[in-house]
Amino acid sequence: MHILERFGFEVYSQRGSHIKLRRMNQTHKETLTIPNHRELDTGTCRAIFRQACRYVSETELFPYFYQ
Repeated sequence: MHILERFGFEVYSQRGSHIKLRRMNQTHKETLTIPNHRELDTGTCRAIFRQACRYVSETELFPYFYQ
């Protein structure tokens, strides 16, 4: 979640164990839904990365997800 906050996403809402992060552009809203768990499985991290790549370039995100 902190990684995505660096790119301008803010917590919009939470329902159960999932958090919606939102970033507003001049033309549209960009929303990501991520689980609120202490640890995430590898596949879940990969899914969050792919979802975030819709709004943030892969080259900017890659160093934060894959070191």
